[in-house]
Amino acid sequence: MRQFIRHPADIPIEVCVDDQRMHAKRHIHNVSLGGLSFQSDRPIEYGVIVEVKIPFVRPMFETKARVVWCSVHEDGFELGVEFLNPEDAFRARMVEQVCYIENYKKVVFQTEGRLLTAEEAAEEWIGKYASRFPNPGAEHNQ
Repeated sequence: MRQFIRHPADIPIEVCVDDQRMHAKRHIHNVSLGGLSFQSDRPIEYGVIVEVKIPFVRPMFETKARVVWCSVHEDGFELGVEFLNPEDAFRARMVEQVCYIENYKKVVFQTEGRLLTAEEAAEEWIGKYASRFPNPGAEHNQ
């Protein structure tokens, strides 16, 4: 049984293989307790070590990860990687929370017309959803 938390798929990441950045920035699909998944234009073999960066947050999230699966997807390939450092799972969860807050900010603007600062969005999101994070059954980005 997967322990993934579904979340906004517009979180940009950079993936480097052998010091070569892949063709374009990717977007995270899922963050799990030990890794993440994302789409790619090309396959990467099982076991290959990649460098993952999430430049959206400060400080930027950077880590090494091992490819644990790769499958054909309608727009190319979907890959799953596991973090090499167990502490990176916690750091990735914090990045995920920041991404939920950013998505909340966008949703509030689209649905209510309110333009929130990052701090206002964080305060509101934390008040509404943080107690349920990271519960897979909870809605985080309403």
